Amino acid sequence: MGDRTGIEWTDATWNPVTGCTKVSQGCKNCYAERVFPRAYGGMRIPIYHEGELLSMRPREFTDVQCHPERLDQPLRWKKPRRIFVNSMSDLFHESVPDEFIDQVFHVMGACEWIKTGHVFQVLTKRPERMLKYMLERGHRAWNGKRPGGEVLYPPSNIHVGVSCEDQPTADERTPLLLQTPAALRFVSLEPLLGAIDIEQFLPVKCGCRSVAECFHNMTLCVDWVIVGGESGAKARPMHPDWARSLRDQCVTAGVPFFFKQWGEWATTYDRDRDDPDWMTCTRAASSTPRGRWLNLVGGHGFHGDRVVRVVPVGKKAAGATLDGREWREYP
Repeated sequence: MGDRTGIEWTDATWNPVTGCTKVSQGCKNCYAERVFPRAYGGMRIPIYHEGELLSMRPREFTDVQCHPERLDQPLRWKKPRRIFVNSMSDLFHESVPDEFIDQVFHVMGACEWIKTGHVFQVLTKRPERMLKYMLERGHRAWNGKRPGGEVLYPPSNIHVGVSCEDQPTADERTPLLLQTPAALRFVSLEPLLGAIDIEQFLPVKCGCRSVAECFHNMTLCVDWVIVGGESGAKARPMHPDWARSLRDQCVTAGVPFFFKQWGEWATTYDRDRDDPDWMTCTRAASSTPRGRWLNLVGGHGFHGDRVVRVVPVGKKAAGATLDGREWREYP
């Protein structure tokens, strides 16, 4: 598994680790857990007692497993790619040994030394361990040097990010991300389950005039923002103003904004609460089992107190158009 993916913001996935466990509400309907039976359902796990093999059991998604045989995959890919590391796991899961993370970083470093052009995107919901690793061990695994002999750390081809779904997870994880040594830092707000204000983490709040200036001044800011709604049979809907607000925050700060998808739900009614028709429409929709009304009150940067009706139409039909255009910006 590796060189093909339907994830819009990357070119390929590389899974030297598979399996994970849930840490927050964003994990509730985990995509990786959904596809795991199809991808790895035939695998079995040995059960030992005092060194003796007793039996084999089916492998579960919660069985975190390292795959040394996959470590050299990126070295064999000739065309430069953006590579999402561990779409089927979390590199900084507590069950992944530091020594194996060292090997993953060594491969990513080797891709820089031999000039493959690969960029690695490391996304985690465990930023506390990522920060600890990058401060204490990352420079050991990464032993690349500039031509003049100067140690190059953090590596330029490794971008690190955190996944957040609401304001509490953004407030908890983003500051840890910003303390992590990295050439580029990004946040993935998917599935977006509530309104999020990240303005304090963007360049305007830092006093910088651009992301480039922010990086060169070593001021800690987010360099890229990805937003998306949830997909799948049990997907939770996303209010369009949550996405609009994040887009507006990024546009104001000059930070690239990538709108991945609406998810399972499409908006069929979007009006301010002072629209005289909204009560009539609400009553009419109450007899429609496939529709759902969302009410949004307050929050950061929203476009009024808007009432939205959404219906489940599927990811493809819902699309990825926000206010008449696609937002597919990269850093």
